[in-house]
Amino acid sequence: MADADDVRRLALALPEVEEIASDGFDFRVGNKGFVWSYPERRPGQRRVIRTDIAVLYVGDEAEKQALVLGEPDLFFTTPVYDGLPLAMLLLDRVDVGRLEELVTDAWRMRAPAEVLERHDGPGHDDT
Repeated sequence: MADADDVRRLALALPEVEEIASDGFDFRVGNKGFVWSYPERRPGQRRVIRTDIAVLYVGDEAEKQALVLGEPDLFFTTPVYDGLPLAMLLLDRVDVGRLEELVTDAWRMRAPAEVLERHDGPGHDDT
């Protein structure tokens, strides 16, 4: 099963990714976040950075709902993320191959067109 080190290794293997200083992990491409540690908030307590849970950019609310409803053993959301294209992933329940797919998909959705073109080559479109 996966962990924060796997997230870091997979994210940093992608082109033009930068890691932002954080108590956990936080990765950006083109100054847009695509995967980071879950900042758990509980009433009356300080925020806790959970490196066993990744927040992934998933594109839109429909995709988030498909993941959360289709794979509730892996994905969840909270009211703080209502209306946002972000889903939380329990790292200890996902294999590294699936994690690589999810991190790469999140990166592709956030990467600027010129980064994708440099990575994929001119005229490439995988949609």
